Amino acid sequence: MKILVADDHSVVRKGLMQIIKDMPEVAEVEEAENGKEVLAKVKTEDFDLVLLDISMPDKSGLEVLSELKGLNPDLHVLMLSTYPEDLYAIRTLKAGASGYLNKNSAPEELSTAIRKAAKGEKYVSSTLAEKLAFTFGSDRDKLPHEKLSDREFQVMRLIASGKSLSQIAETLFLSSKTISTYRARILEKMDLMNNAEITNYAIKNNIVD
Repeated sequence: MKILVADDHSVVRKGLMQIIKDMPEVAEVEEAENGKEVLAKVKTEDFDLVLLDISMPDKSGLEVLSELKGLNPDLHVLMLSTYPEDLYAIRTLKAGASGYLNKNSAPEELSTAIRKAAKGEKYVSSTLAEKLAFTFGSDRDKLPHEKLSDREFQVMRLIASGKSLSQIAETLFLSSKTISTYRARILEKMDLMNNAEITNYAIKNNIVD
């Protein structure tokens, strides 16, 4: 089995690689520190599985996941994050991820998730499995931020982190007009009035660091 580990934090990346190298079925482990490097490696090499961090400096994990699936729909991608499962897990699974794992999980859980994902199975924790049973197919009990598209959710988090619309536009390589449109949709879908309310909501729901 050949695995690519993508995380912008060197210590975390090396730690994950060490755990993976101890798995007898793993023949090779490579690393990447950002989204562009992940995409470049996948275009030139064959991997059985990619461990992909949600939060990276150039492209978000969701963006990279989408592009990876475009390059190779059959590629197994296991998402990693420090964020609570209910913020990102469902989004990543719907986007084609093979599973979602918190970085604080035990090494044994990481090994289990890798083995399941590599076989084409979905990996979710028991806690997340219960949440999924009540989430899919029902919109009535969704939290406001769960009504946002992936891009809207990304813009919402950037607004909540204190970035201006022009800074967000530069970060996402979009026009300020486009970001303003996303902001308007966010306010409408979440029934909020301004950036301050977006920030307060994000802090209250642990959506920003």
